[in-house]
This record gives sequence, C-alpha cells and structure tokens, in this order.
Amino acid sequence: MNIIKTARRIVIKVGSSTLTHDTGLLNLRRIEQLARVISDFTNMGKEVILVTSGAVAAGVSRLRLDHRPATIEEKQATAAVGQNELMSVYERFFTGYGHTVGQILLTRETFEVPVARENARNTFNTLLRMRCIPIVNENDSVSFEEIAVGDNDTLSAYVAAMVEADALILLSDIDGLYDSDPHRNPDAKLIPVVPVIDEKILSYAGGAGSERGTGGVVTKLHAAQIATDAGIPMFLLNGSDPGILYDLFEGLHVGTYFMSK
Repeated sequence: MNIIKTARRIVIKVGSSTLTHDTGLLNLRRIEQLARVISDFTNMGKEVILVTSGAVAAGVSRLRLDHRPATIEEKQATAAVGQNELMSVYERFFTGYGHTVGQILLTRETFEVPVARENARNTFNTLLRMRCIPIVNENDSVSFEEIAVGDNDTLSAYVAAMVEADALILLSDIDGLYDSDPHRNPDAKLIPVVPVIDEKILSYAGGAGSERGTGGVVTKLHAAQIATDAGIPMFLLNGSDPGILYDLFEGLHVGTYFMSK
C-alpha cells in the first residue's frame, strides 16, 4: 500500500449514486465532505483531479422536473443546465476550504486527436501548477455517439493515463469488487487485490445480458484495464463516506486494489 501513500498526482472519480439522494437530487452533505477531504489532500501537497457525475441530476433539480429526461435532447439540455448548477455547488464548498476549482469538459475526440489531447494535458498541468483543482465531466450537452466517452469510469481512466497520474480512485456505491452479486448472494466475497484482470475477474461482472452486466461493474473493470495497462494502480471504494480516502492514504486496506502492470 506504499504506492498509494506516496502517490502525488491522483484522479478521483465520483459517481451519481454517491452524489445524490434516493430522490435523485444532490446530496449536499456528501459533496461538502468530499470537497473537504480533497482540499485537505491538496493542502498536503497532492495534486487532485476530480472526475464527477451528477450534471443531469443537478439539472433536474434546477429545472424542477418531476422525472429524469428520457430523450437524448432532453438529457443534453438538462446536462447543460446541470453543469452550471453542479459547478456552483462545488465552487461554493471548495472556496469555503480555501481552494479554487476549474471546469474541464471532455469528449472522446479530446483523447483521440493528438492536438486536442496535448492541449488538454497542458491545461491540466497548468491548473495543477496554479494549485487549482480541475473538475472534469463529459461534455454531455454536445456529445453524440461518435464522440461520446459513454461513462465517467472510462473517462476517469483516460484522464489518469493522459496526465500520467500516480493513482486512480473510483468512489462508488459498492465496497469493491465481489466474486458474485452481493445483493443476491449473502456469501459473496470481496476481492481485496486484483493482480491481473483476466477472464475470471471479468466474469464477476456478469454476462452482457445480465442485470449486473448492464450496470456499473463492467465499466469499472474497463476503467481498471485502461489504467493498469498505462501503469496506474486503481482503487475501487465505497464513497458513502468520503473520509474513507484518509484510510486508504494511511495504508489501511479498504476496497479493491487493482495492481498496475
């Protein structure tokens, strides 16, 4: 665990399930806790990049909708409103802890076009040098199939590889990777360390047509493949209490650790 204790540049991804209540609206208490922990890490001299979901949820709240948008056009419009609302919330909390944030919206083209990739990398490096915390999301308001990354687990892995991060941390609504679905199998076992992502590990995500296969486990393993192939260790933790990040950086074994190649 010395790898994470000595990590200086860290990408932290937080999902919508962690950022919202069961109502679908933003969990302000948890966002404030996350901002406090990240601010504290920044005070320690670490460089933290936050990849966040929640734009659509924030847009639903801001627009006072009684349902989540169903069509692509509605989702894009809601995300456009929600990005402003979400950044306003983050800015308010981070400013309270003495830190400045900057928003970066990305699409797949950012990583596939060399000039765009280099420009994005330079922006990240400059913001971090200025001790500004980059907050990243996919540019959902303009994304379409050909340029969409698709999910923020994958996006965070791409960002980690691009900026040559020392570690990638996914905060989710699960404690880590299990050998079977813990919601269905009370005897499911948490896998503390994954040395290599092989067929056996991939099978834990379920088949393509299964309920789990269409959920978040598949995208998390995909993110782990991208990160570990780039030489970056990944950690999958339960983000219900952002203070778990302190446990991780103090060397305690929490969640699942995916070893880098």
